[in-house]
Parts: sequence; C-alpha cells; structure tokens
Amino acid sequence: MRRTRPTRLLLALVASVLALPVLAPGGAVAAEPRRKAETWSTPGSVAITITGHGFGHGKGLSQYGALGAAKQGLTWQQIDEFYYPGTTWGRIGGKIRVLITADTGRDVQVTAQPGLKVGSLTRQRTWRLPANAARKWRLIGAGSDTTVQYTKGGGWRTWRTVPGEAEFVSATGVLTLVTPAGRRDYRGTLQSVAPRQSTRRETVNRLGLEAYLRGVVPREVPATWAPAAVSAQSVAARTYAAFERSHPPAPHYDLCDTSSCQVYGGVDDEHPAATAAIKATAKQGLFYGGRPAFTQFSASNGGYSAAGSMPYLVAQPDPYDGVANPAYSTWTRAIDDTQIEAKWPSIGDLTSIEVTTRDGNGDWGGRVVDVAFVGTTGTARTDGDTVRDTFTLPSDWFTFSVTPRQKGQLRE
Repeated sequence: MRRTRPTRLLLALVASVLALPVLAPGGAVAAEPRRKAETWSTPGSVAITITGHGFGHGKGLSQYGALGAAKQGLTWQQIDEFYYPGTTWGRIGGKIRVLITADTGRDVQVTAQPGLKVGSLTRQRTWRLPANAARKWRLIGAGSDTTVQYTKGGGWRTWRTVPGEAEFVSATGVLTLVTPAGRRDYRGTLQSVAPRQSTRRETVNRLGLEAYLRGVVPREVPATWAPAAVSAQSVAARTYAAFERSHPPAPHYDLCDTSSCQVYGGVDDEHPAATAAIKATAKQGLFYGGRPAFTQFSASNGGYSAAGSMPYLVAQPDPYDGVANPAYSTWTRAIDDTQIEAKWPSIGDLTSIEVTTRDGNGDWGGRVVDVAFVGTTGTARTDGDTVRDTFTLPSDWFTFSVTPRQKGQLRE
C-alpha cells in the first residue's frame, strides 16, 4: 500500500513535471500550497489530540475508495480511470522476478518432490534430480558456480556443481521454499543469484505476471470485497509491477515482496475470489506515453487524493473514499507534550505547535507540508511525513487540538 520508492526515470520526470502547473481533471489548475501559519499554544502540561484523514500517501487508487465506488455501481474500468485520469488501456504480460526477503540464508532450500530439476542460468541447461529419498535440496554458491546438495535428515551431500547461477524448477509448477521463518509455496522457479559485485546469494522467484498477482492482490485488499474493487486493484498491481520491471532496483530482480514494493506471499496467500477478479482483468494494464504507468495506490486518501510525481497522479476530491471507510475516513490519535520534547529535546519545554504550509487540498488546507515545534530553548522544523512516522499516524493529513491537563491528572 505504501508505494514511494523513487526510480531513475522518476527523478527525470519529476523535474519536468514540477516545472509545469499541475492540472486537476478537466484542466483546472490544482490548488497552490497553503502557507498561512496555524498556531496552537501549549502552556504547561497539555494533552494533544491529532485528527486526520486517510491512511497512506493518498496517491493514485484509494483501496477503500475503490470499494466505495464498486458499492455505488462503478465497474473496475471506471474505477481505474477515475484514479488514473489520462492513462490509456493496453496489454501487459511476461515474467516477473521477485526478491524473497524472508530467505536470509546463503542458500536456496526446497523440499524434495518428484520431477524436481535444477537449471543453470548461464548455460540454459537443466538436470533432473535423482529420486534418492532426499528430504531437501539446496543451491549454494561455489564461487561463480553453484553446488547442488541434498540431505536425508543428516548433513548435506553434494550431488554436482553446475556452471554459473542456478534455479530450481518443479514439474508441478509449485516449489516449497524452506526459509529461517518457515516453509512457503511459490509458483514458477526459485533462483540462487548473486547481487552485482558480491559473493553472497539471494533468492529470487521468477514466474508469470498473472501467477504473481495471485499472491499479491489478496495481501493488498480483502479478497471478499466487491469484485469490481478487487479487479481494479488487480489492474493497479499488474501495471505497477510492469512499471517496476522497466526500472528494476537491481540487475537480478524486478521488485521485492514487501510493502516497499508490493506485498507478495506466494501460493499460501492465494484466494479463489481474488483469483477470479484477476482473471476478469487478464493482462489489462494502464499506459501513459506508450509505457506502463506508475500506478501508486494506498489504503485511503481520506476524501482527497494527493498529487504524485506523474501527470496522472492528480490531486482531486474523492466522493467514494468515505462510503465504506469508518476506520480511516476520519481518525484521531492522542499524544502529549512530553512525547514531542523527547523526540526533539533541543527545543526544551514545548510552548507551541505551528503548521506553516499545507498542500492546499481539502479540510484544514490539506496535508501538512511544513510544521514547527517551538520550545523554550529552540525550534524544531520538520514535515508532515516525519510527524506521521514519529507518532505512528495513518497519514500526513492532520490537524491539532490542545487541552491543558488538570492539576493531578494522570497521564495515560
């Protein structure tokens, strides 16, 4: 849900986009940042209530908004077109390479199964592994080559060394990966590959994009949501993966399996309802300028989407986000002055909070851009994202209210 990793292409595109006025749908110029300071005095010991909207960065598709739109009768095509205005439809296919971050060991271990093969990525040759009552097989680096080993419950025994990096291939199409955290099933192949200029190995799952989505979509939204909402998410996830594949973070994989990319859990997280929603959108994706779009998404935009780094990631009112979103449409969190003083001790005793810039969209003037905590010995200036991270807030769209504590009142 939290899609913020910059890419090399994005840096160039951001520079060009920022040089132009941002247009809202229909050609209207988007709101300018609001720079009128808001100040809350914090005399003595105070309780601070933070009220806000949304969950996540608010760019692109709102997952709760997609649910609300589906409940109001919009199709998955209409939902995606609302959240990514100016994009066009096209077909996306092929393979994807996913870094499996839970496999932190130096090898790739799988459980034994009939028809298991190992392939050399250098020679593009495969070998069928023998039916020798092995319980597990593993690939482990041997310089630039890969040693294939097996165990029957005792130590590891070497079967052979294959040239270059290698992968496991299953006759059934599903492999059971053994990691320090436990076992998990994956479609496609499991590769043992070395990062550039490194002797260590990492585990990469290579599989078809449609099969990959089956392990992504149920992790991003509840599979039992309205089918149009799940299908809209499928399109966003497919397009996002294709964009990342065009701008991979490393030579040996296209994206990771965490929320830094898209959450991916393999076969264990698949759900029939999500699979049906994926099939309903088979190979459909969103394009801009002839290339897959950067289809960011988050849980909730709170009723007003945030502008992103691409022309189709616009700031616009969202009439659907609050339809079925009791948790994040509006939320509150409670902190006190001592938490702020502990985070920024150089300010001394907190005397006031000042929000100096917002993005200009929605309640209170929109998301917080610049904020200052003023104290008896100094001022700490920061931004909305930092405040969000510091106090574990759902988003950077918030405002404050301050209540003096009564004498003798206990802190919670």
